[in-house]
Amino acid sequence: MIKELLEQLAPLDAQIAALRGGDLDEDSQMAAITAHASELAELAVEEDEILRCCGPLTAEDRVFLARHPERPHIDETINALFTDFFEQCGDRQCREDRAILGGIARFHGMPVTVIGHRKGSTLEENMACNFGMPGPEGYRKALRLMKQAEKFGRPIITFIDTPGAYPGKEAEERGQGEAIARNLMEMSGLTVPVIAVVTGEGSSGGALALGVANHILMLENAVYSVLSPEGFASILWKDASRSAEACEMMQLTAPDLLRLGVIDDIIPEPEGGAHTAPVVALRQVDRCLHRHLAELSKESGASLAAGRYQKFRQMGAAAPDKEEQ
Repeated sequence: MIKELLEQLAPLDAQIAALRGGDLDEDSQMAAITAHASELAELAVEEDEILRCCGPLTAEDRVFLARHPERPHIDETINALFTDFFEQCGDRQCREDRAILGGIARFHGMPVTVIGHRKGSTLEENMACNFGMPGPEGYRKALRLMKQAEKFGRPIITFIDTPGAYPGKEAEERGQGEAIARNLMEMSGLTVPVIAVVTGEGSSGGALALGVANHILMLENAVYSVLSPEGFASILWKDASRSAEACEMMQLTAPDLLRLGVIDDIIPEPEGGAHTAPVVALRQVDRCLHRHLAELSKESGASLAAGRYQKFRQMGAAAPDKEEQ
C-alpha cells in the first residue's frame, strides 16, 4: 500500500523540487520559492491528500520504509543533531571500515561519542561503505571509540541501520564473529550512558553489536530483528516470496518491540516516512535523545552498567501470552 502511494508522490516531489530551484544557489532558491509560492502551495495540498489515504501501515509497509534509499542516513543525522564532529578512523589493528562512522561531537553542548552504520547515498558511496555491512574492522573501530568514551566519561550514542554484518569469507577469516561477540560483552559493562537509535533496518548481530544500550529508541517505521524477512521465509518455508507473511510473524516493528520490552521509546515520523520530511524527523530524534540522555546522566557508572546488564538478561524471560501475539 505505502509503496503505491509513494509512487504517486514521486512526480509531485519532482515538480516541487524543480519549482524550488533545487540545483540553484540559496538566493536563487528563495527567489524561485517566492515566484512559485501559489503553485507550491497547491502541490503541497495535493501531497497531503495522498498521504492522508495512507491508513494503518502493515509490517511489510514498515520494512519498505525502513529500507527507503532517501531515508536520513548517519551523515545527515550527525550534521543535523551534533556540532564539532571529529571523525576517528581505523581499528588500530588492520584497516579502516567505512561501513562504520564514528567520532567525537557535542550534543547540546555536551561532549559525546557518536557511532553509526553508514550505507552511503549514491551507488559509489554504497559500494565504498559495503552497503552498510561492516566487517570485523568496523566493529573493532566502534569498540575502540566506546572504550575511549568510557575513559573520558563521554556518553555514547549509536545509530543502527544495517542489513547485517558482512558475511564474506574474508570477514570470517579476520574474526567477524569474535568482533561482534566482544562488542556485546564489552558494551554490557560500560560505565557511561549508552543510547542506541534504530533509524532504518536493524538486522542480526551486525545491528546488535552497536545495540547493547541502556535505552533503545526506534523511529516509528524502523525495524529490528534477528534476520531479514526474506531470510526468515527462506529458512522456514524455503520460499523467500513469502516475506510479507514473515514480516507479520517476526514482530519486528517498533510497536511490537515496545510491547515486548525490547525497546524503550518510539520516535514519531512524518506521514509517509522520515524521507518525506527529514528535517522534521531529525528534530523528533533530537528531542527524544535529549530527554533520554538527561535521564541517564543522573545515574552513576556502576548503576548504568548493572542496569544495562539486567535489561538484556531479562529480555524474553516473560514471553507474552499467545492471545497478545
